[in-house]
Amino acid sequence: MDTPEVLERIARTGIVPVITIEQVQHALPLADALLAAGIPIIEITFRTAAAADVIGTLVRERPQLTVGAGTVLTRENVRAASQAGAQFALAPGLNPHIVKLAAEFELPFVPGIATASEVELALSLGCRMLKFFPAELLGGVEMIKALSAPYGHTHVRFIPTGGVNPANLESYLACKHVAAVGGTWLAKNEDLAGNKWGEIRRRCEVAVETERRTRRPGE
Repeated sequence: MDTPEVLERIARTGIVPVITIEQVQHALPLADALLAAGIPIIEITFRTAAAADVIGTLVRERPQLTVGAGTVLTRENVRAASQAGAQFALAPGLNPHIVKLAAEFELPFVPGIATASEVELALSLGCRMLKFFPAELLGGVEMIKALSAPYGHTHVRFIPTGGVNPANLESYLACKHVAAVGGTWLAKNEDLAGNKWGEIRRRCEVAVETERRTRRPGE
């Protein structure tokens, strides 16, 4: 199975801001901060009641932004994400029923894995881009390398999330098995509540520069 284009777009960007947002009115200034910093990808987690409305707002008002749904755990989450216009979805774990339902909705899905058995189950379901969560607690880059060794020929790639931060970002991006990193540090709850859009933009600019320096040093 070929990797959906939207997931390849994520890999080309290398950075996925993972956002838990309480207020719909924060959606557009947040999107503008990310876009100004050079990050055209966002993951809105289904950890708040506002998630579907935020996704819908971003899809309508900022079409240049690729909008995904995160923490997609239930059938209702899948339906809501699809109806809101999400272009991809992720989960912290691997639920075969949710993966199959997302396929029915033609919603590219990135399930979470932590073990070799879960990698094999994901591959059997047609998923080759996998969330590695919680990355740091599971062994970080070295664990990704170890998991990749027996599965490299399958072209599996990972989006590590959980404990990724400016101090270890470069080491994750330098790993050839990492498609992109998921980061909650880029826009924290207190940043959104305090309307700290300039601070979010600066943080994202640093991440973009780290990605460029690590993966595209000749540019």
